Amino acid sequence: MTQTLAAVPGTTPRLQVDIWSDIACPWCYVGKRRFEAALEQFPHRGQVDTVWHSFELDPAAPLTTTDGTAEILARKYGRTPAQAQEMLDSMTQTAAQDGLEYHFGAQRPTNTFQAHQLIHLAREHGLQGAMKERLLRAFFTEGAFLGDPEVLARLAAEVGLDPEEVRTALAEQTHAAAVRDDEETARSHGISGVPFFVLGGKYGVSGAQSPETLLGALNQLWSEAAPLTLIGAATSSDGCEDGSCAVPQS
Repeated sequence: MTQTLAAVPGTTPRLQVDIWSDIACPWCYVGKRRFEAALEQFPHRGQVDTVWHSFELDPAAPLTTTDGTAEILARKYGRTPAQAQEMLDSMTQTAAQDGLEYHFGAQRPTNTFQAHQLIHLAREHGLQGAMKERLLRAFFTEGAFLGDPEVLARLAAEVGLDPEEVRTALAEQTHAAAVRDDEETARSHGISGVPFFVLGGKYGVSGAQSPETLLGALNQLWSEAAPLTLIGAATSSDGCEDGSCAVPQS
């Protein structure tokens, strides 16, 4: 992660926001929407760089399974099938409040390792945000099977990536190490749940917090990183006069 640029006169700071999330995490999609809502209200959004990092909630998840999302949820958290379905219904309602459509009944659970690799490939082409969004919508809204490299290639093509490059990168596991590096960094930061936002390498925000909370963090960070505003600046370019001493210009 990069730190916020130093606040010195004559420079415009850029703020980097690093976000750890999993494609199979329903709160991560909600968190993405809430962060976007915060950015819409942030007057310096043009100076914000967002970087998406990999996090697998279940690295041992099988590529294919006959179990539905409710069955997996019940087993993972020790709930009855009815209780698990209630959790999914509640999540669907929450997502709808943020403008998202969740169709858990049509969802096809899978291992997300390949999809995370695709997001790293997309970053190399400046399409990481678009790829992240497309994968989340495909998984939660469309019921796409993200364990199929051909499905991933098709979705990647929709955001502007070369599907042949995608097929090759997935077959050769080109970005597998980058995914593992992200996950190791998450462990080193003590991140055990997602979404998790790190703003400017300084502030951590855990969970899909409200746009107001995220906006407050952005404003706080900007106030600390913004360049100084000069008031009543001296007119002398060098020497010791007009109220200041300056280094002579060579």
